[in-house]
Amino acid sequence: MTKFKFLIKNGKSCKNGDILISVLVFSAIAITVTIALVNWAATVLKTTRLLQVREQAFQIAEAGIDYYRWHLAHAQSDYQDGTGVAGPYVHDFTDASGNIIGQFSLNITPPPIGSTIVKIKSTGTVSSNPSVKRSILATMAIPSLAKFAVVANDNMRFGAGTEVFGPVQSNGGIRFDGLAHNLISSSETTYTDPDTGLTEFGVYTTVTPQDPQPPAAVPYRPDVFMAGRQFPVPAFDFTGLTVDLSQIKANAQSGGEYFSSSGKQGYHIILKTNDTFDLYKVKSLQSASSWCSYYDNGQANWGTWSISQQQFVGNYPFPANGLIFVEDNLWIDGQINGARLTIAAGQFPDNPTTRRSITVNSNLVYTNYDGSDTLALIAQGDVNVGLNSADTLRIDGALVAQNGRVGRYYYSSYCGSNYKRTSITTDGMIATNQRYGFAYTDGTGYQTRDIIYDSNLLYGPPPSFPLTSDQYQTISWQEVSP
Repeated sequence: MTKFKFLIKNGKSCKNGDILISVLVFSAIAITVTIALVNWAATVLKTTRLLQVREQAFQIAEAGIDYYRWHLAHAQSDYQDGTGVAGPYVHDFTDASGNIIGQFSLNITPPPIGSTIVKIKSTGTVSSNPSVKRSILATMAIPSLAKFAVVANDNMRFGAGTEVFGPVQSNGGIRFDGLAHNLISSSETTYTDPDTGLTEFGVYTTVTPQDPQPPAAVPYRPDVFMAGRQFPVPAFDFTGLTVDLSQIKANAQSGGEYFSSSGKQGYHIILKTNDTFDLYKVKSLQSASSWCSYYDNGQANWGTWSISQQQFVGNYPFPANGLIFVEDNLWIDGQINGARLTIAAGQFPDNPTTRRSITVNSNLVYTNYDGSDTLALIAQGDVNVGLNSADTLRIDGALVAQNGRVGRYYYSSYCGSNYKRTSITTDGMIATNQRYGFAYTDGTGYQTRDIIYDSNLLYGPPPSFPLTSDQYQTISWQEVSP
């Protein structure tokens, strides 16, 4: 007869087999938990190491961006890492002890002609796990002086009917009676308005209720200055904006298009979307009646600035360096598509009586407004809109009058029906040494004036446009896929 041994514990009996089963069950649970913990710990360790490697790769990629910014500071136009050949360009990355712990690989996209925008893609890897890669794309550029919708070196007046989309600054005072969507600033605390002879704030308005005269408090006027007004501010270095036309002439002669004096009134250029331009020699200008010319308000170089007869010279491709120089007066219109051009007019040696001007009487427009189309007109004298200009006129580009003004001469009602025009829109920037204007207080000129700032000009200016410095700034930065 089989015998069983019983244990008494806490007043209860149990079998030895029950204890063994309990031990086995708890042991299995313990082993399972232990294995799970070990696997979890291994996963955490692996993930931690992977995160560490990924972070190292990211920092190495950042080091690549910092390296090439340093390189550009010493070799501004070198986009091949000093090698003279196409990339990518691979560099070892060492720790503080000089041990190689990874690499960064650089892909450099140089700027288009005339632009300063450089794109740098840096991909970092770690020697311990080269399969892990992190990439950064940085866009760098040198800012140009095209920071304003209008910048002036004289007192300015923006009348009713003017709407400005962009910042405005003048080294003189500003009377603003239109609508400003951005900051309006002047280097003057107060000034004497030449139209009234009264002392006014550096920036003021006569829109009802008219600003009081200083030293009264400056009123808050968001109905006119939507982004505010500021004065005084440091004067703008207008001399820095007056490009060295003689250098543009030399560069146009060596690698662009250069045209000497026409022997007539000047030249007419029509830009085309197939990257060519037609050139005409202007033989005569439209005359004005005696009564029309009598009411010229004493303006220097007054005239109709409108073509009567012209002669076709030829069709020319846009130059590789984007520079066209005319040593004569110039009329220009047309359209570009994917082009970057600077077109200048001047005569040397520089003499106030022979300074050359640029006139736009018909639309001068872009096809693309994403920065791929860029145009600058730089006149030694004025940038004009003539008497017989388009009733609705659009001018795209940077307009620079080095010694004169950007605007339209005064044409009275005796000049015919074109003395009064409907609207003008400029999309780019205006730099004027003297007082700007496309309209006058008696209602002549363009009734509506929309001045729009093209922010693409700041970092992607036209060829040979003046820059603020020789140092690159980071304008965008993002992580991208390797």
